[in-house]
Amino acid sequence: MWELMVKGGWIMWPIMVCSVTAAVFFLERVFHLHRAQINPDDFLSGIYTIVNRGNMAEAVSICDQTPGPVAHMVRTALLHSDEPPVELKQTINKAGLGEVPRLEKNLGGLLTVAQVTPLLGLMGTVIGLIRVFMAMEQNAPLAEIGDLSGGIWQALVTTAVGICVSIPSFAAYNFLLSRVESITLNMESAAEEIYRFLVYDRTQGDPSNETL
Repeated sequence: MWELMVKGGWIMWPIMVCSVTAAVFFLERVFHLHRAQINPDDFLSGIYTIVNRGNMAEAVSICDQTPGPVAHMVRTALLHSDEPPVELKQTINKAGLGEVPRLEKNLGGLLTVAQVTPLLGLMGTVIGLIRVFMAMEQNAPLAEIGDLSGGIWQALVTTAVGICVSIPSFAAYNFLLSRVESITLNMESAAEEIYRFLVYDRTQGDPSNETL
């Protein structure tokens, strides 16, 4: 590995920094999204049961203890359950929109690494070819393969390593993006469910609203 670093020249260092950065971003996002993804049906079912018992404070406490954007949205809905339906819906939607940037954190950085590393490899290729032609000019007309090998090695190694970093980075980005989309769909479904429960289901089940 160190031999390849030497043959690739100084351009290998920014490529290696990009590879480490991509790995850190990926591992951090995998851990965060794993914690953020819960089963919304089971979670909401438990919340409904507690709220129907009249224990709103306990329901809010459970939301505080549950990680992820779905729990945060439900908590916001419970705390604003006394608002008119139109305002409550806006509050829930606003809470959901606030969670999306947290889910997408570092995804832009991972995509940037996937896009930049092939360009760094291409830069290394160009620099390597320049070295080849400089060697040919300096040693003409008796240039030998040994005079040219350094530039050729740099051209090949930097391109190969840049692509090797870019491909998994781009694959990791798409994998994480699919996880974010899955959680976002759960958020949308949970938002509709908790809104319907607070505005319609709970109201209809409240004995104080029954006609005497």
